[in-house]
Amino acid sequence: MGGLDGSDPKEFIVNFFTSFMNDLVHGDEDPAVVVDRYHTPDIVQFADGNLLDRSKLIAHTRPARKHQTGTRWEVHEAIADGDRIAARYTLHFHTSKRAGSVDVHFFGQFADDGRMRQAHLLTRSVPARASDRGQVSQ
Repeated sequence: MGGLDGSDPKEFIVNFFTSFMNDLVHGDEDPAVVVDRYHTPDIVQFADGNLLDRSKLIAHTRPARKHQTGTRWEVHEAIADGDRIAARYTLHFHTSKRAGSVDVHFFGQFADDGRMRQAHLLTRSVPARASDRGQVSQ
């Protein structure tokens, strides 16, 4: 994992989240180790107004390890300015209980080593279309 320098912001976001989820869901490491690999120790994430610091982020990831069966990020647009990225994407997911999609407006700041330092996310669930079912990949 590296910093943003010279990276296409769309590719950076897809690679960041895909790698993070793959390591979290398919790896054997403790979730705290995985979170620390992708986030700085002072991570602050606001998702729909809810604050997630490092410990809350780790707690939030534990259910993903049990239930996540597939994810795909569809980045519609992304721009970078220095260490910051703004992106609009749709997260498509499958869990052991359901499938769904979430539209996300993401504003993030990353450290030089590519780890997330801060993020603000605004999300909304979107209804699944019949054509989308069964098309989520890992």
